[in-house]
Amino acid sequence: QVQLVESGGGSVQSGGSLRLSCAASGFSTSVYALAWFRQAPGKEREGVAVIDNSDGSTDYADSVKGRFTISQDNAKNTLFLQMNSLKPEDTAMYYCAANYHLSMTTVRVLGVLRSAPLFAMWGQGTQVTVSS
Repeated sequence: QVQLVESGGGSVQSGGSLRLSCAASGFSTSVYALAWFRQAPGKEREGVAVIDNSDGSTDYADSVKGRFTISQDNAKNTLFLQMNSLKPEDTAMYYCAANYHLSMTTVRVLGVLRSAPLFAMWGQGTQVTVSS
């Protein structure tokens, strides 16, 4: 059974850090494109970061560049999102997603921010709350 399970969310003050994890089961992350998305109340789901495991390339939404880092541990089938210098506007439910045969080139056609339709597998999410 294919499954993505996020963890690591919580409440932090502005300027703080969190590290999100996404444990994958039922498939090997090494052959998939993986991503983090977020959705705040009343807003659309938006892409945060993507990693293409075919070549290791990564891309980020402009709003998180320089602050967030996406990485993966294929041996542990786990995806990570290191979030530093957190801001109140980063408050949202964070989801990991995956898809097979999805290249960074294709993601960049839509842009990371709007790439949600390209991903077929989704976790249940973990809440991140940043207070000022």
